[in-house]
Amino acid sequence: MRRVLLFIILLTFMASPDGSAQKRKTERAYASYNAGEYYEAIDHFKDAYSKSSKTDRAARTELGYMIAECYRLTNDPKNAETWYRLAAKSSFSKPEASFWLASTMKKNGKYQQAIEEFRKYKQIAPTDIKADQEIRACELALEWQRNPEPYKVEELKDLNSRKSDFSPAYGRDDYSLVYFTSSRDDAAGNKTHGATGQNFTDIFESRLDKKSKWSTPVPVTDLNSEFEDGTPCFSSDFSEVYFTRCEAGKREKKGCIIMYSKRNGDRWSKPQDIKILPDSLVAAHPALSADGHILYFVSEMEGGFGQKDIYYTTKSGDNSWAPPRNLGPDINTSGNELFPYVREDGILYFASDGRIGMGGLDIFKAVPQPDGSWVVTNMKSPINSPADDFGICFEKGSERGIFSSTRKGRGNDDLFSFELPPLQFSVTGLVKDEKTGSPIAGSVIQLIASDGSNLQAETGTGGEFKFSLKQDVDYIFLASKKGYLNGKEKETTKGQEKSRDFMVTILLTAIDRPIELPNIFYDFGKWDLRPESMVSLDKLVETLNDNPNVTIELMSHTDSRDTEEYNLELSQKRAQSVVQYLIEKGIAPERLFPKGYGESTPKVVDDAIAAQNSFLKPGTVLTEQLINSLGSEEQKEIAHQINRRTEFRVLRTDYEPSGK
Repeated sequence: MRRVLLFIILLTFMASPDGSAQKRKTERAYASYNAGEYYEAIDHFKDAYSKSSKTDRAARTELGYMIAECYRLTNDPKNAETWYRLAAKSSFSKPEASFWLASTMKKNGKYQQAIEEFRKYKQIAPTDIKADQEIRACELALEWQRNPEPYKVEELKDLNSRKSDFSPAYGRDDYSLVYFTSSRDDAAGNKTHGATGQNFTDIFESRLDKKSKWSTPVPVTDLNSEFEDGTPCFSSDFSEVYFTRCEAGKREKKGCIIMYSKRNGDRWSKPQDIKILPDSLVAAHPALSADGHILYFVSEMEGGFGQKDIYYTTKSGDNSWAPPRNLGPDINTSGNELFPYVREDGILYFASDGRIGMGGLDIFKAVPQPDGSWVVTNMKSPINSPADDFGICFEKGSERGIFSSTRKGRGNDDLFSFELPPLQFSVTGLVKDEKTGSPIAGSVIQLIASDGSNLQAETGTGGEFKFSLKQDVDYIFLASKKGYLNGKEKETTKGQEKSRDFMVTILLTAIDRPIELPNIFYDFGKWDLRPESMVSLDKLVETLNDNPNVTIELMSHTDSRDTEEYNLELSQKRAQSVVQYLIEKGIAPERLFPKGYGESTPKVVDDAIAAQNSFLKPGTVLTEQLINSLGSEEQKEIAHQINRRTEFRVLRTDYEPSGK
């Protein structure tokens, strides 16, 4: 399609008086583009565009599209979006224009607009699964922005310049020395890269002073050359460094190689090519394992899974490197995998634009598995952003370090610090009356922790309390107040991956009235407890253990559908069954007094009962006469069920076990 449109452009130029000049402008633009000199190509394409006939829409659409392409390839998504938009709305537009318009919208953080544009593209290219992936990526990006990971990210202004600063690496075990790649003005190379319009990159270093301020970065002269040098990585003892060198020439594509140098006091030895690939192939972005035996790197050699893949090579006894092997489809995709970094525990970090991510390049974490596979996860926001995020490094044993990003900063690529602050936990609680829902002021709250901590506080006028909590600890919050049974709630910070303020409500039950035990069931005319009764009784066991100074009366009630004598005897046996169960669960017998009331104490309808049964009014006493007056057999049965209940009431609060 591009060749056809170009032919049309050239024919148009030849038919016009200045067609020859226009042809030369266009040819010059494509020559720069095909040589990878995208920065220079922008000016040439713009020149050709400005001189083109406004009536030649096909030519102008193609030129506008190429301008957008150059902006995209020079990582200028803002300008790329503008030109893709112009190209996409033309009737001469190619489908790719709509896709890349959506993609640059995504990279500019316009996720919702990008979703809409990707859906438009799907109408043009319904079989392109890449669009579905990008729509999903935008949806996840919105979610990750709403619920970011707890990392703290800050721009390292002391290190950044107006040019590109990226791919950091620590140069000392106290992390007070950092090396990174930069195209700033004092880089050694005096050439300008046609693809970026910036200087060739060099390796720079900066030191951290006692006030935690980074010194002005200076080039590492022992490592730098007239060519592009960058992406350093160090051995675990910081005595060796590997880095990338690209011998770039004007419109001449040369391979990148991995260089090696050894520390000699405060100097570095003359860098040497470790020769892991033929000179015509790219080998870049080295990353060294902690034991120094595995070197990861990036290449686009044949046989990979996509554009640039991550490979690895192993060191033999004679310090030579084995033939490289691809890391495989767990890591590599049809897109680009770049800037690998491996931690001391073998976890690999890398940047990719071939996976679901927030922007162009996202940083991913790959955990090795016993079977040789990798589990890969996106590091999400705020490590990742709509921009390109890449080139991460960590301080050993911590979630702190530096990474590179094209997000808003001082220059094009900038360095940012990141840190995962210690998790912080607290609990905010409220103590309330179980019956009325009113807050209970002046109740004593005891915090009992699995680490041995034991704290005490008192609720305020609103029944509130608050404690700070520790990580990986189980907690019990026990509330007590005169005139109430003790109450408690539990929480744990174990397994929590984010800081959190827990919310708990402790309900206290007043002891000045009987307390019904729900769901206590017996077969008709029997007193053996049914299995489903155990849940409620186990809760009572817990209550009695939480209130060790309480003695209670177990009260059993029947309905009126038998003789008074029979009902009285049945209720007594049922009360005794409950007491026996409690004794078997370890409750002292002298704390328990069974009492059967038969049908003598019908239930008084409260607000809760009335809310569930509209035919009953609060304050109604469910006597036999009242039940018989109800309108249906169903209503009568409900009333009888309400009367059949098991309750307890507190008799004393000064019980002391014998022997004390």
